[in-house]
Amino acid sequence: MTAPNDNARQSAFYAAPIAQFLAADEHTVLGHLAGGSGLAIDGAQTEAWKEQVRLLKQTLPGVDGSLFLEFDVPRLGSRIDGVVVANSAVVPIEFKVGEHRYAKTDYNQAWDYALDLKNFHQASQALPIFPVLCATNGATPDDSWQQPHADGVYPPIKANSATVGEAVRSAIALAPSAPVNAEAWGRAPYRPSPTIIEAAKALYARHSVQSIARSDAGARNLHVTTQCVEEIIARSRLQREKAIVFVTGVPGAGKTLVGLNIATQHLGHDETHAVFLSGNGPLVAVLREALVEDDIQRQRDLGNTPERKGAVRQKVKPFIQNVHHFRDEGLRSAAPPIEHVAIFDESQRAWNREKTALLLSSPTRPGDMSRRLGATAAGPASFSRERA
Repeated sequence: MTAPNDNARQSAFYAAPIAQFLAADEHTVLGHLAGGSGLAIDGAQTEAWKEQVRLLKQTLPGVDGSLFLEFDVPRLGSRIDGVVVANSAVVPIEFKVGEHRYAKTDYNQAWDYALDLKNFHQASQALPIFPVLCATNGATPDDSWQQPHADGVYPPIKANSATVGEAVRSAIALAPSAPVNAEAWGRAPYRPSPTIIEAAKALYARHSVQSIARSDAGARNLHVTTQCVEEIIARSRLQREKAIVFVTGVPGAGKTLVGLNIATQHLGHDETHAVFLSGNGPLVAVLREALVEDDIQRQRDLGNTPERKGAVRQKVKPFIQNVHHFRDEGLRSAAPPIEHVAIFDESQRAWNREKTALLLSSPTRPGDMSRRLGATAAGPASFSRERA
C-alpha cells in the first residue's frame, strides 16, 4: 500500500499494512486521524482513538493484512471505526470504548455497516464480511461466529478488549484463501450490487404515494411530465449526448415524485442507472423513512414478521442519496459516477464553480465540510462532470 493518509483516493483517515501500523508511533497514527478529520477534535474523540489504537496494537500482532481506520463507505456517509482486510476476509469493527453492555442499537449499527460494504462497495461484494462489535468492557463476548447469511455477511460477533483480536483471527481463518489487494480495496468505488438494485425496484414498485409526497397535480400531469423526461433520456442515450432538464411547479405539484419515479425506473436498467439526489438532509431522511415504514407496515398487514429496519433501509439507499456524499465521491475518484441519469432535487440550491471552489479552498477538508452541510440541510453542491 501507499503511505498512510493517501486521502486523495483512499476512503479512510488512516490506511496501512498491519505490520506498518504496528511499527508506527501511536502519536503518528493519531496525527493522521486528526488530520483526516479536518475538524477540531474534542477530548472524548481523541481518547476513544487512543484506546482503539492501543487495543489494535496489542491484538493484531501476527495478523497479515491491512488496516483502515475511520473508513468512509463511498456515497453513504457510513464511517466505520476500523476495517481489517486480510486473506479474503473483510472485518469491519465498531468500537464502543468503555461500554459494558452490547446494546441492540450498537449491534444493528455494526450489522448495517457490514451491509453497506456488501451492497454498495464494489470491492466487497464478492467477499465474506465479518462485522465485530467491540464493547471494550463487555462481560459476555461471543466465542464463535454464527452461520453467514446467503449474501456472505455474518451476523456481528460481540467482542471485548480481550477477545477482539481472536475475533479478527477467527474471521480470517473462516474466509477462503484468496488474498485481496488491500490498496485497490481501499480505493474501490461506490456501486450497488445487482441484488440490492432488484430489491430497491421491488420496494418502490409497491410505494404509497401519500407516504412520499402530496400531489395536487393529478395522475395525468405526473404521467405526462414523466413521459417527457423519459423521452429525453432515451434520445440522449441513443444519440450519446448530454441533456439537462428542469421540472418546475408549485409546492405539492409532484416534482419530487416525478424524480423518484424516474430514478427507480432506471435503477440498473439498460446501463442507464439513475439516482435521486438532494442537498436537503432532512428531506432525504424523510423520504427514506417513509418508504421504510410503508414497507414494514405492508409486511405486518400480510401477517409476516417484518424485516429489520436496517435491512429495509438498504433497499432505499441506491436511489435516494445525499448530494454532498455524491460530490465527495467525485472529488475522491477521477472515474465518472456509474449513474447516467442524475436527478437533483431543489436544484436552485446549486452553487456555481466559483463559489464551490471557494468552499473547497477552505482549511476544512471537503468531505467533512459536506458532512457538516448535509447535517444542517444547508448549502448545495456542484460537480465538474455530467452524465446524460
